[in-house]
Amino acid sequence: MDRFRDRYTMAGAKDDSRDALVMASALRTDPHCLRKLAVTDPTVVELREWSRIAEDLGGERTGLTNRLRQQLWRYFPAFLDLDADLGAPWLLELWQAAPTPDKARRIRQASVAAILKRNRIRRFDAAQLLEILRQPPLTVAAGTAEAARAHIVTLIARIRLINRQLADAHHQLDTLTARLGGAEEAEPGQIKQRDADILASLPGIGRIVLATLLAEATDALQRRDYPALRTLTGVAPVTKRSGRSHFVVRRHACHRRLANAVYHWARIATQHDRTSRAKYAALRARGHSHGRALRSVADRLLNVACSMLKTRTIFRPAFDNPN
Repeated sequence: MDRFRDRYTMAGAKDDSRDALVMASALRTDPHCLRKLAVTDPTVVELREWSRIAEDLGGERTGLTNRLRQQLWRYFPAFLDLDADLGAPWLLELWQAAPTPDKARRIRQASVAAILKRNRIRRFDAAQLLEILRQPPLTVAAGTAEAARAHIVTLIARIRLINRQLADAHHQLDTLTARLGGAEEAEPGQIKQRDADILASLPGIGRIVLATLLAEATDALQRRDYPALRTLTGVAPVTKRSGRSHFVVRRHACHRRLANAVYHWARIATQHDRTSRAKYAALRARGHSHGRALRSVADRLLNVACSMLKTRTIFRPAFDNPN
């Protein structure tokens, strides 16, 4: 509307009567630039809220685990060698059993084995874990270990709460996407796939990416609008051409949550899908950066997704196998 308003005044004046005239004129002369608003499915509204809740909780959890890492660096760096995710429940339970290097030297191997068994951790055995924890400790000033330990106690209480809330949020995401999925009968004797099931069949799409796509790009997905999806997700480049000058830059005007979702979609797809991996390798060989290559992979995946949504078919890796 701001751009349409320039047809009537360039002075920046704005009032309700002029805006009404601008909107009515735009609807009469440029209907192709506008589209009708559609009522959003209540399940999608819930899914959008829960996906944002899960993202907020994930950010809070990351911040708390970073603070936990900094406290452990102060007096117990050996504990950091166990796992990159310090918010894992088994690590929190292990720290409570051995919060200091001195306690780690005195803890029994059977107690550690019980913690590992209770949390179903099989990549360590108790002897290996104790060998890591019993590395020569840092020499610190008196009171440092006690101060850091007191700080960590408060952090662990909050991390455990967020772990429970995050598990609930993920359960809600699974429930809502399952409600959106499932086959529906279009005509007697004909079954067609719902959008959620079609998107979930694509390589690289998991719980978070699927929920974000369904919640934040609902309108574009319903219209099967590939150009709109490219723009919203930021994979469509911006071409700037003037005279002999011609260059292409990354699009920054996009939906940040969607851009982040398709980035991880493409990243995982290059690990599990042969075609995506080959495309990524070819682009990197041509000198493209990691981010640009992943955006190109995501662009192809969006095109495939729109084609599948139009034909109401699910992804089958066998179709891509010439053998």
